[in-house]
Amino acid sequence: MKNESKTIALPSLGMALLPIVMTISLLAIQLFYYGDFTPHIPLALGAAIAAIFGWSRGYRWKEMEAGGFKLLHVAMPAMATLIVVGMLIGVLISSGTVPTLIYYGLELLSPRWFLAATMLMCAVVSLVVGSSWTTVGTLGLALMGIGIALGVPVYWTAGSIVSGAFFGDKMSPLSDTTNLSPAVTETNIFDHIKNMLPTTVPAMLIALVIYAWVGGSDPGDASSLTRITDIREGLSDAFQLGFWQLIPLLVILTLAFLKTAPIPALFTATVVGGVIAMLTQGVSFDAVLTYAHSGYTVETGVEALDTLLNRGGVTSMTWTVTLIIFALIFGGILEKTLCLEKVVQTITEKARSFRALQTSAVLTPMFVNAISGDVYLSIALPGRMYVSAYERLGYSRLNLSRAIEEGGTLVSPLIPWNVGGAFTITALGLTVGDGNFSDLLYIPLAFACWLSPLLSIIYAQFGLFSHKADPKKRPNSDQPAKLTSQDESGSPIPPSDENLALNISGVS
Repeated sequence: MKNESKTIALPSLGMALLPIVMTISLLAIQLFYYGDFTPHIPLALGAAIAAIFGWSRGYRWKEMEAGGFKLLHVAMPAMATLIVVGMLIGVLISSGTVPTLIYYGLELLSPRWFLAATMLMCAVVSLVVGSSWTTVGTLGLALMGIGIALGVPVYWTAGSIVSGAFFGDKMSPLSDTTNLSPAVTETNIFDHIKNMLPTTVPAMLIALVIYAWVGGSDPGDASSLTRITDIREGLSDAFQLGFWQLIPLLVILTLAFLKTAPIPALFTATVVGGVIAMLTQGVSFDAVLTYAHSGYTVETGVEALDTLLNRGGVTSMTWTVTLIIFALIFGGILEKTLCLEKVVQTITEKARSFRALQTSAVLTPMFVNAISGDVYLSIALPGRMYVSAYERLGYSRLNLSRAIEEGGTLVSPLIPWNVGGAFTITALGLTVGDGNFSDLLYIPLAFACWLSPLLSIIYAQFGLFSHKADPKKRPNSDQPAKLTSQDESGSPIPPSDENLALNISGVS
């Protein structure tokens, strides 16, 4: 069936930006004026505004509706994984897995080096499993409990968790976004990973030095010792702790090593966790089902511990999933009506030098991340729109794949209404809203996530690690990508969302 939107010319830059500016204004009013962090309705109004602008340009509602729902279709694996992670968190707490990690972590981790150790552990686990979300929802949750016991501010702990977890997501060949970036730019995945080392390694080292310098807490502090004692006693009284409780975590790591798809791997670990809960904690089958759906509940007598452990379940992800739905519909309508394409096209036309082009290629995914709420679109859209500009200047598309990975994957958890940011806030139990936004300080404290794209921009200004195209290499490594066809307005026609969805087989 012919796509009727092909006959509609690209909007003017002003027309493309107006619904975006109006939506950002609505978000700012609710967030900063009313002190209410519930961006769902502003994003819904933004989708309506974008649809009205699209209708005024000749788009039919069914076309724009299809655009929004197609983007939802692309992100369905991510949302399904969120739901399974919610189930997993509730069950892993009831099985004693998370309590065991907290209990022995308090004994093994040095309070003085807590933040540095947190980043390193999350980086290693995320690199192995290829999933920042799994790392944040399991090990990250346990580390939050350890940080609370040590008296470390939650935003410092969350920042170090995010820095480490999303490092693995960016560098692991098992990660979906690490596969998506070279796929849309038609580069080799291992060349892509190698090309990210010059920005990733310094960013991680700088972050590690900062976390080591800040430390964690004074090991001799009396209040910290009291909290540690209270939490360990509360855990030992409420749970059976030991090796058996770590089996679900070992299942996740094993299945990840075997390259099992994320959803069946996480669901298998959930089932194993439920069995462990029934066998070792005396939990009934009905209770396991309740914990998987509604989250775990316990009263240990230690307020900080109860706040940490009373969470998880499918229902805990409702706020996050609904936020993602609103954001994706808004982004999908903007993409369908070619508003995002117009903005990107304008940028590529203005970028006459490699310095400007590389800087734009890093910043554009950040822009799309913030507007659409979807990390996949933030990678896929610039990745297919910028190719011709790199060809024109004679530079390798590996520069582009690195730029979109850093502006897309790493910035995703730093935008609260993005899929990555919403999940991070929910999974780590960060308090946001009612005028209290102190926990959002994790955003500037996730040093590795914003230092890496910053280094990429700095390198571009001085021509460092900026590779020229090599015409001798194979097409899937460094040859010019196949250009997309163009519509009558000259705008590139993106590949079908169905094909894009096939490239997204994992989870962030």
